[in-house]
Amino acid sequence: MPGLIGKKIGMTSVFGADGKNIPCTVIEAGPCVVTQIRTEEKDGYAAVQLAYDEKKEKHTSAPLMGHFKKANTTPKRKLVEFENDFSRELNLGDGLSVADVISDDTWVDVTGISKGKGFQGVVRRHGFGGVGGQTHGQHNRLRAPGSMGASSYPSRVFRGKRLAGRMGGERVKILNLKVIKVIAENNLILVKGSIPGPKGSYVIVEE
Repeated sequence: MPGLIGKKIGMTSVFGADGKNIPCTVIEAGPCVVTQIRTEEKDGYAAVQLAYDEKKEKHTSAPLMGHFKKANTTPKRKLVEFENDFSRELNLGDGLSVADVISDDTWVDVTGISKGKGFQGVVRRHGFGGVGGQTHGQHNRLRAPGSMGASSYPSRVFRGKRLAGRMGGERVKILNLKVIKVIAENNLILVKGSIPGPKGSYVIVEE
């Protein structure tokens, strides 16, 4: 799938043709630079590596500096590989903008890292119900996870048991978001609905 690397700008709403107010997310997608081309002969699969967002040279390692110099470009922060299904032949150092990849009234998949929620209990993390009525003398176990398993056998907690723990901060992919508008001169896309991650986080937009 062809795509671009971008950044979540924030959310807004626009009025559709029928007068309905549509919630949408603004994504700055690109401009991206081609930094590597994978081929069937050399790598066993065909793909294109794109790079996005400027980075200072002093914060870039020497091997990466060499990688970017090969493509005749400045250091970049985010590198992602895409399947080589782009509409035109791409070479090292080529630039890609929104207009080259995404058009109005198409559908895209957006991948991002969800907001971290910290250490959360089982009620918030897994939707446990907690204890219902507060009658008959029960106390101190309203939002507790309950039994971990039997004591005599298996006398251990099975792997995969849903427990409290760190929540969020995971890679999430949202499928089939409608592109409402493409503002090519500012490299902006408006997609219907919400996408994972905080403002300013990197996202991958695939057509």
